[in-house]
Amino acid sequence: MQRTLFNEDHAAFRESAKAFVERTITPNVEKFIEQRVIDRDVWLEAGRQGLLGLEIPEEYGGSGANDYRFNTVFAEELCRVNAAVASSLGIHGDVVAPYLVDLCTEEQKQRWLPGMCTGEIKTGIAMTEPSGGSDLAALKTNAVRDGSDWILNGSKTFITNGYTADMIVVAARTDPSKGARGITLFAVETGMPGFERGRKLDKVGQHPSDTAELFFSDVRLTDEHVIGEEGQGFIYMMERLPQERIGGAISNLAHAQGVFDETLEYVKERKAFGQAIGKFQHNKFQLAELRTKLDVTQAFIDVLTMQHTRGELTAVEAAQAKYWSADVENEVIDACVQLHGGYGYMTEYRVARAWMDARVTKIWAGSNEIMKELIGRDLGL
Repeated sequence: MQRTLFNEDHAAFRESAKAFVERTITPNVEKFIEQRVIDRDVWLEAGRQGLLGLEIPEEYGGSGANDYRFNTVFAEELCRVNAAVASSLGIHGDVVAPYLVDLCTEEQKQRWLPGMCTGEIKTGIAMTEPSGGSDLAALKTNAVRDGSDWILNGSKTFITNGYTADMIVVAARTDPSKGARGITLFAVETGMPGFERGRKLDKVGQHPSDTAELFFSDVRLTDEHVIGEEGQGFIYMMERLPQERIGGAISNLAHAQGVFDETLEYVKERKAFGQAIGKFQHNKFQLAELRTKLDVTQAFIDVLTMQHTRGELTAVEAAQAKYWSADVENEVIDACVQLHGGYGYMTEYRVARAWMDARVTKIWAGSNEIMKELIGRDLGL
């Protein structure tokens, strides 16, 4: 399908992103899967190529692109090789960066943003708790005043980049009497007394992306670690979740597109009963249906991506994009596993790994059920 989302600048950037992926990611995917983490050298190389600061102004070492289509291109190129690598780098550059750029003081920006651009400071964001899941307003991690400082206690789980991040944005309750309006964001840095990490979590998929539990026991923070205004954390998260969700939708679809393309080549070459398996009517019709569904979804996501680039994307539209793309991604990749037959169940084949990687997309960034709840409320139900 011919896409109208991009211009010549985006096409040139895609060639640079593709070259980075082919040189740095593709040859090392197996190693990243085995060790359950992406080498820091990858982050540093991405920094040298100017790929980590697309959301960060030039004065702090970023690209200052101010055009989400560049983020889209980078995510698509990563996802065509491995969805977990895209997730790890995306949390850093697409999710955390806007919090710091929009909300931090000048001193805080000088402290963290240049290192984020070079890859020397790796970041994550800690919202989810063991007892909370998608219910961010019910979080239990808390921070209480102690003189001019804050004392942070609690735990988080399923935190992408959590095992290796140098700085993590943590949502904590600072005023229990105010409900959702009593939540504040803090920057917690590696080496702070009382900040500990659990083991790298043993996930079904997304293996290159290190994921961990985080524990805070009387972690002492100053006002210099408060991000934005006290008590505004929930609002800040709600304001920025649409970008996380459209970013997830872009990645979901690019991941499915990549697996579909590989499967199409496979069914042209794999033979059974004297002919390529793609020529059997059932398989041909199924591939035709999947191709159409991918193209229709691509058109939808491209429109919303352009709306987000103009600052017009709504939370409901982002929810639609997130849930629909996750469903399409899982449907397409599951069908591709079936078309591979027994080989599709072997982890040495990318389609099997992609199948495992895709399942979580219906859960994270707000479960698909929560997305439908948001859409339903907007319908007046």
